[in-house]
Amino acid sequence: MGETMTTREKIGKASQAMKKLGIGEEKVKPVLKRLLKLYGNMWEYIEEDNYRTLADAIFECEDDENGERKEEHPFKKQNRGNGEDKMLSKQKGKSIVCKEELDLDLGDNGNQVVPHEGKPVDHSPKGAHSSNICSGSVNPSCNEATVAVKSEQKRVFCTVEDITRGTEKVKISLVDEIGNEKLPHFVYFNENVTYEAAHVHISLARIADEDCCSDCKGNCLSSRLPCACAGSTGGEYAYTTEGLLTEHFLNKCIPMESRDKKHAVYCNDCPLERAKNSDLPGKCKGHVLKKFIKECWRKCGCDMECGNRVVQRGITRKLQVFMTSKGKGWGVRALEELPQGAFVCEYVGEILTNMELYERNTQSAADNKKHVYPVLLDADWSTEENLKDEEALCLDATNCGNVARFINHRCEDANLTDIPVQVETPDRHYYHIAFFTKRKVDALEELTWDYRIDFTDKGHPIKAFRCRCGSDFCRGKRRRR
Repeated sequence: MGETMTTREKIGKASQAMKKLGIGEEKVKPVLKRLLKLYGNMWEYIEEDNYRTLADAIFECEDDENGERKEEHPFKKQNRGNGEDKMLSKQKGKSIVCKEELDLDLGDNGNQVVPHEGKPVDHSPKGAHSSNICSGSVNPSCNEATVAVKSEQKRVFCTVEDITRGTEKVKISLVDEIGNEKLPHFVYFNENVTYEAAHVHISLARIADEDCCSDCKGNCLSSRLPCACAGSTGGEYAYTTEGLLTEHFLNKCIPMESRDKKHAVYCNDCPLERAKNSDLPGKCKGHVLKKFIKECWRKCGCDMECGNRVVQRGITRKLQVFMTSKGKGWGVRALEELPQGAFVCEYVGEILTNMELYERNTQSAADNKKHVYPVLLDADWSTEENLKDEEALCLDATNCGNVARFINHRCEDANLTDIPVQVETPDRHYYHIAFFTKRKVDALEELTWDYRIDFTDKGHPIKAFRCRCGSDFCRGKRRRR
């Protein structure tokens, strides 16, 4: 009952604020309802700056001067420049029709992408996704996405209700509150796909008894002794009964992110250097040593609700893609508070060989195309003396991927950590890259992770971006000095 009264009080305050602008309660409530849906009931967005967001939305949904129904018109904007309450003249732009594939330009913090073939390269930041406030021109295949152009500032307020198109268990909205002229463009995949030559061999026959717990029943975490799958974490489960990483395991993983050489491993014949020059490969620059998690899988006797199955169950947290205000392009934030050790999402993309990646990136650079910074599956490279090209794999989310492709880089003190997770194969050439929170993350706080970029590597086919992470430990900032 207390929560209901609090909500009523907030609605009352919003109505009083709008009343001072001459807006009646009958106009406030429907727009407020849509805004709350858009922002996941986050009142902070609506209340800030004396309810400016609410006022703008109401004025944009006003009837035009011909008195037609408000739902049939693009947004309008209140003229605040001279303090007058009159409306601007009807904007001339029409809503941009969006497509099932989203054209995404992810900004200056590494997540740059290549437009599809035949599309002009557009270096401006682009649109976002959530639910509608007012109706506009809508493509039914785009989940009721709406774009509205504000003529005075040439802004686009774009919302997409679900960029996953129903492929995830939860909807992931996209919203642009700054204003841009174009919606993003990419194909949403919720699982990795093999591009061409990558050697990813998945079969039940390859999973031996020591790699699974076929005799287990129900929930492995409730058993007195850890199952065989916990062997990768030293005979202890990496997860708590609440589905979080244990503090003990997390404390072992975080120090390994350091670029200190004591946490690095070196290949005798590095596939990265071999791709650059097969005749005279350079010396390995090192790879980060990572701790693995092995989850139970289909050959195990436990069920899908087993506590040792977290990453494979997919995204469960409320996430949103948004346009950042710090020049970093698109970013990702959670619409709810996340506890320490919470699984957020995995990094999904095309599985390429390192040679395929090098050739693709070299061509992109020659064509002046943007590219998502690739993620190497190199956590176990040092254990093999000679790693074949088809076994040196990486993930590329340039053309297709999931929400993780929008997560921005932050040097050293990011709030997410990436952990290798084995699910359907014991082969460590291929694994899932899962993001977990390193600490408690507040609602609406931007999610970030350290790409571990070497800003001094001028030989990399993808030019290192200008880092704008804002961290006190920014490696890019030190490089520019």
